[in-house]
Amino acid sequence: MKFVKRAADIFISLLALILLSWLFLIVMAVSLISQGTPVFIGQARYGKGGKVFKVLKFRTMRKDAPVVASADIKATYITKWGGILRKTSIDELPQLINVLKGDMSLVGPRPLITQETEIHEMRLKEGIYAVRPGITGLAQINGRDECTNEEKTRYDKEYIKNMSIGLDIKILFGTVLPVIMRKNIKH
Repeated sequence: MKFVKRAADIFISLLALILLSWLFLIVMAVSLISQGTPVFIGQARYGKGGKVFKVLKFRTMRKDAPVVASADIKATYITKWGGILRKTSIDELPQLINVLKGDMSLVGPRPLITQETEIHEMRLKEGIYAVRPGITGLAQINGRDECTNEEKTRYDKEYIKNMSIGLDIKILFGTVLPVIMRKNIKH
């Protein structure tokens, strides 16, 4: 399972990066014009084994924004362009590079920012860091930002217990519709 999952991650992320290169260029150009630099940010997040790594994202907030969970960020810190990127989840696309590098998987528990101490402790207790974090996961198709920390941890544990290629496919397809409909996204 691990080999097949990693091979699929590499193939799909590489293919997506190639196919979406035009979108990356457009987002980068509009970001430079509307927000200036930096276009990308690297957020410290917990990865496999609880090790901290940098998640790549398109910058969506002002430079003076605090580092907090997306559900806790005040809308005033989000730029107009950043709001569009967040609502469409385009800000997450650079994480395909993290997948290609092996920091992340396409599907797995979402990586926490290091300031999310309460849920981090829950994840440590439940062994959630045994797998690579994902761009999307079971919690994302079951409420995303609307889930409590307890619910997210329960979904993460359920994912690890039932990991399979079939479940990953179900989660990937289950991610597309809520993103298109902009469901369960705070900002």
